[in-house]
Amino acid sequence: MSLQIKKVEHIASGKVREIYALDDKHLAIITTDRISAYDVVLHEQIPDKGRVLNQLSLFWTEMFSSITSTHLMTATNQKITTLLAELGKPSWLQDRTMIVRRAEMFPIECIVRSYLAGSAWREYAANGQIAGLKLPKGLQLAEKLPHPIFTPSTKSKDGHDQNITFEEARRLVGDAIDELARISLELYIQAASYAEARGVIIADTKFEFGIVDGQIVLADEVLTPDSSRFWYEKDWLLGTNPPSLDKQFVRDWLDASGWNHTPPPPKLPNEIIQATRMRYIEAYKVLTGKPWFKDDIKES
Repeated sequence: MSLQIKKVEHIASGKVREIYALDDKHLAIITTDRISAYDVVLHEQIPDKGRVLNQLSLFWTEMFSSITSTHLMTATNQKITTLLAELGKPSWLQDRTMIVRRAEMFPIECIVRSYLAGSAWREYAANGQIAGLKLPKGLQLAEKLPHPIFTPSTKSKDGHDQNITFEEARRLVGDAIDELARISLELYIQAASYAEARGVIIADTKFEFGIVDGQIVLADEVLTPDSSRFWYEKDWLLGTNPPSLDKQFVRDWLDASGWNHTPPPPKLPNEIIQATRMRYIEAYKVLTGKPWFKDDIKES
């Protein structure tokens, strides 16, 4: 697929990403250092966070090439350099940028869970179910489930995402839900096995998919600390919230502050910002087996 960049037009700002249209079929997605919690964008940024998210997504996308197609076209060639020149951005944004095919996105998040944590634990504790799936009685916080489960949720622009049942998801996306569930579980199982060999538990994660030229493709971020729950196996303890290499660290601090999850959020202290940055970078290093960027440039 060829791409001739004729015009760069900013079309959207997400919680974390800036999206630019290049033509009718292609977008540039730049991952910033912004961080959100409970669907609220915090005032402070986490230095290097955008680079971690972008580079980890590229890492997993390459690993999954035999399972599913993706919307990714390129992240490291002259097209990126040309784009950044058009935007008047410094060259280090190349570490944060992808050129992708435009996809018609499915209006659900495809969540796979293998451990009880977060909203899944709260829902189970309340009614013994997750997204309409009945689970065995007597499970504890952070307990491993008998097998990974697919628990879709809504994608809300204005409020909080909500877990929904498989049949509710079918009403939203039709029979494509069967294929979305199959691919999601296959991706998770491969990633979880890979991470386990590195001493990391992927407790849960979310995938997003779209349609390009009539084909289902993996889109958006993939198995990042923003979209997943990463625990060191050595730190896992039944009945506790294990220390995490992901955004949960920020959520825990916000909860301890007494914040009610509505704007405005409290200001993150510098020590929380720096500790979060180190967790994201550690996740990148332990999962990819690669060193962090030597230049250590921070977004300004």
